[in-house]
Parts: sequence; structure tokens; C-alpha cells
Amino acid sequence: MRSRFQGVLMTLALVAMAMALPAAEAEPSRAFVGAQILTIEGPAIADGVLLVSDGQIAQVGTRDEVEIPVEAEVVDVSGKVIMPGLVDTHSHIGGGGAADGSAPIQPEARIYDSFNVRSSGLDRARAGGLTTINVMPGSGHLMSGQTIYLKLRDGNTIDDLTIVAEDGWIAGGMKMANGTNSRRDPPFPGTRGKSAALVRAHYLKALEYQKKVEAAAGNPDEMPERDLAMEAMLEVLSGRRVVHHHTHRHDDILTVLRLQKEFGFRVVLQHVSEGWKVADEIAAAGVPASVIVIDSPGGKLEARDLILETGRVLDEAGVNVGFHTDDWITDSRLFLRSGALAVRAGMDRDRALRAMTLAGAEMLDLDDRIGTLSEGKDADFIVLSGDPFSVYTKVEQTWIEGAKVFDLEDPEDRLMAVGGYGAGNPRHAHISCFDLEEGR
Repeated sequence: MRSRFQGVLMTLALVAMAMALPAAEAEPSRAFVGAQILTIEGPAIADGVLLVSDGQIAQVGTRDEVEIPVEAEVVDVSGKVIMPGLVDTHSHIGGGGAADGSAPIQPEARIYDSFNVRSSGLDRARAGGLTTINVMPGSGHLMSGQTIYLKLRDGNTIDDLTIVAEDGWIAGGMKMANGTNSRRDPPFPGTRGKSAALVRAHYLKALEYQKKVEAAAGNPDEMPERDLAMEAMLEVLSGRRVVHHHTHRHDDILTVLRLQKEFGFRVVLQHVSEGWKVADEIAAAGVPASVIVIDSPGGKLEARDLILETGRVLDEAGVNVGFHTDDWITDSRLFLRSGALAVRAGMDRDRALRAMTLAGAEMLDLDDRIGTLSEGKDADFIVLSGDPFSVYTKVEQTWIEGAKVFDLEDPEDRLMAVGGYGAGNPRHAHISCFDLEEGR
């Protein structure tokens, strides 16, 4: 009897404590008013309104079309430009690595297990307006491991940044490469022909493993011995894990298309320095291409024919074209320049804007969430001081899921945006030279 009475008292006490605690403040709805809004899916909206609520885009339109709730915080962005957050389909920020020198094909290795969430590269990317990235292992292997798709939220661990499917699967692709990078001393291949042969043999092995799994029909006693590499390959064969394939020369590009047709895996061509030479073949294969734009090419013989017109040529041929940084090859802070240089070389402006946003989202299977400023999508957007493709324009703010993750007026953020002494140091390192009071 006494223990029951004590239990009632304890319950009442807990209820009283809960009532006494202040209620957690919900993130306010915000209406960004006065900017030119580039939705990507439609014409630009002059003097528009972007209404954000619960991390999503609630409404976007003109002042006459959007009814701003009374309780919403109104943010005046008159004279600015708002567009979707930039999507980088190929980045190496975070200092991660996957496969090692023990073998040329290692699909079991994961960049997820070696990503440094405190790397200053994340701050640089936010300063450049990037909100979603595909972080890759290197290209020194025919298959160097699993990539990871990240939102550049403020986070303490890698899991704070991951994009996770409803069934708990951590979104990502598979990195493959051909050409010069993967040609090395044994056990690596020494020629392009041997490279393709090793890849073909590996896919045949994966198909055999797939047959055994299907024959087991869910019976654990009949399942083949667990193989991490083959498990990853089954995700590739099923199409869930997209292959992101480093390739430069036109003959290497055609080898990728040949393998893709033979084994049916989904692929995004990455770099495609000579894609302009085989644009019709890429278009006929129905394969998207993510282009690297470098204004001062050099350093790799197989990329010597890289031209700024590649984006235009591929787009006009009917290829779904995106861009990427390959950071550090292109600094994430300068990503908008990729689209600008493509426009200078003749690419349609609207198509270039799409290539920076929606096209990348489609390549990562995330276009239902990001890539356009559309009702119901994640509130990932950037506020620019002017035209996205002007050399004078600055990224002033970056927002992810309705939360501000970069503000040019913040001294720490500004240091990461413009460089200077200490800009490359991890933000909260104990040896950081950043002086909050001095703002430098």
C-alpha cells in the first residue's frame, strides 16, 4: 500500500515539474520578402515572397499571391536574389578516404567511416552557397568505395548531416573511375583494357552472388556467406546505389557506357572533359553528366581537351547536365563561377542555373526534396547580393531546412568566405587563431 502511494506521489511530482518547465520554442515561420526569386522550375519572380515553415517551403510567389501569417517573422531582403541551395554532385571535403592500396576494387569501403564533420571545408562550402553534396572517395581505384550524400547542416557528428531513407538506409552512391588514375603497379591494372576487364569480372561475380541470394528466397540457412563487397554491389545492381564514374577521355567515356549497357547499373558521368566529343552517344544512352569547369586547366594529360563549351554542347544534345567542384580542384566558395563560365561559353542561362541545382538533385535521387523553390520541398536556399553569375555577387546567407547555416555578417563566417589568416583552421580548434573581439 505504501509503495503504491509513493508511486502516485512520484507521478504527481513529475507532472508538476513538467508543467513548471518552459515550453520549447518552436522555430518561427519566416517570410522572406522583396527579393527576386529564382525558383528554377518557373520564371523569376520579381519582388517575391518565400514563406518558410517547419523547415519546408510553405509557399512562394508574388506579394499578391502569398498570404503571410500574422505570427510569421518578416525578413526584408529587398534588392537581393534568392535561389535554391546549390547541389554539388562531386566533392572531397571532410578529409575522408575509403579504399586503400591493397586492391583496385573495394566497394565495401565507406567514406561514411572517415568523414571529419569539423573540417573547415564544410564552412567553405556553406560560404559558397552549397547545401547538399555528394562526398566521394578518391579516383585512384576502379572502384574506391561508397559515397555519401550530405546536407551541410550544423552538426556534431556525421549522422547529423546524413540523408536517410525511411527504411534507415544512408543515402549515397558508388565511386568508380577509369583512365589514368587507376592505372598503377600491380595489383592495379596497367592498361585501359585490363581496367575494363577487371571491372567486368567483378560485375559478373556480383551477378553470381545475386543469383544465390535470390535462390535463398529469404531462407537464412540457404543464404551465401555474408560478403560486404557483394552486399554493396547488390545495391548497385538494383539501382538503389548510383555509380558516380570519374572519366575524362572520350574513349574512356564510351567504355563506361559500354559497361553500363552490359550490366544495367545506373551511372552519372563525372568530369567528362572530352564529353563534347561524344555528346550524341551520351545522350543516346540516357546518362546524365556532371561537368567540372576549370578556367585554368592543366596538370593532367587526359584532361587537356577540357573546354568551357562542354556544358552547352551536352545540354544541346539532350544530356541532363550538372556541375561539381571536385573540391579542392574548384574551391567550393567559387562554385557559382562554374555556371557563369558555362554561360560565357554559350550555355543557356536558365539551363546553367538548373545545372547548379535541380540537375544535381536528380543525379542524387533527391529532386523530390531539393533543387527548386517549390511548396513542400526542404527550405534549402541562398540569399545573394545580386545576379548569381556576376563576379561581383556574394553569397550573403545560406539556409538549410529553414535554419541559417551561413551569414556573411557573422565575423567567423566572413573569415571562411573571404579567406585570410586562420581561415583554413577548424573553427573550434584549441589552437584557433580567430579573435572574436577583433573579428579576425
